[in-house]
Amino acid sequence: MRVLLVGAGGVGTAITRIAARRGFFDRMVVADYDRSRAESAVSALGPEEDRFHAERVDASDEDAVAALLARHECDVLLNATDPRFVMPLFRAARAAGATYLDMAMSLSRPHAEQPYELPGVKLGDEQFEQAAAWEEAGALALVGMGVEPGLSDVFARYAADELFDEIDEIGIRDGANLTVDGYDFAPSFSIWTTIEECLNPPVVYESDRGWFTTAPFSEPEVFDFPEGIGPVECVNVEHEEVLLVPRWVDARRVTFKYGLGEEFISTLRTLHLLGLDRTEPVTVPSAAGPVQVSPRDVVAACLPDPATLGDRMHGKTCAGTWVRGTKDGAPREVYLYHVVDNQWSMKEYGSQAVVWQTAINPVVALELVATGAWTGSGVLGPEAFPARPFLDLLTSYGSPWGMREQ
Repeated sequence: MRVLLVGAGGVGTAITRIAARRGFFDRMVVADYDRSRAESAVSALGPEEDRFHAERVDASDEDAVAALLARHECDVLLNATDPRFVMPLFRAARAAGATYLDMAMSLSRPHAEQPYELPGVKLGDEQFEQAAAWEEAGALALVGMGVEPGLSDVFARYAADELFDEIDEIGIRDGANLTVDGYDFAPSFSIWTTIEECLNPPVVYESDRGWFTTAPFSEPEVFDFPEGIGPVECVNVEHEEVLLVPRWVDARRVTFKYGLGEEFISTLRTLHLLGLDRTEPVTVPSAAGPVQVSPRDVVAACLPDPATLGDRMHGKTCAGTWVRGTKDGAPREVYLYHVVDNQWSMKEYGSQAVVWQTAINPVVALELVATGAWTGSGVLGPEAFPARPFLDLLTSYGSPWGMREQ
């Protein structure tokens, strides 16, 4: 397997550090708009690791990405950029005849008239519109294969296959007790992506009415997270699992709730109130003349890079899937989860916990594709594949998962 990894930020760099310990691929080309980031990710692996190569590429330039795939004879494109670049990279992979894998799906657009009742363009809609073309070509696009979405979806499939006869609700629940020394507000993941998913109308699925939307931060609940994290208030947030899980897993209701905290929610609401969450450029006067800038890009530039915060970060992060239903005629409720301690991930890999937890899952998936344990064609989510091989391999990577009866 020869892989083109596009994006050498925190998650992309963590991918290289995890993949370097595995032998299932022959080559990994690490490409970024900023070539120095790609070179830094590669050089950090040491001179003895010769399977990695740095390149520069503009992720929005489909022709350039397709040409890079062809030049290095890569048969897989792994997208580690933010969701703005999903569609050009998705199309470039199809044009080049490569397998495609991402960790976030094509962007949504709220309903023009009833944004908090009806979905408009949903996450992933643009990709699923092209599913027939991928299937006819016998090509695979594995979408939403990070941690959330990704591992959380694998948990949903595992629950359906092995733990339940009928499922009433699948609820993704994400929480942490992470703190960052010296910062009152320092997101542990891309602020661009965080703003996108937290301020868009959250989507909920119910089998008798399909997908519908609510207001941001709706339906707060306190969820008790394992391994010392404890109770965290979680709220509805737009996320891919709600759009993916019902396509392959039979459940009466699917939700995603994120443990944000009141201070974080208040900050996001203020950004929205001021229009600083907007992606459309605005004109800003300057000494050199008017310039066009995106308010959200300015916010991102003013905050620390999450990938650089590991040495100041303390605590654990938990991603998991809560499932309620019946087994053998009796009620059952479980929480399947994966916890990463920042101290461990920094010591073992030099990557902070949130980006490392995201990065390990696409590497596991790539290995399953390389060995033939996961096969398929079309645009498929993690739920479309058997869960047990993934969970067993994840554990063999030294990162076990857990299950708690509720």
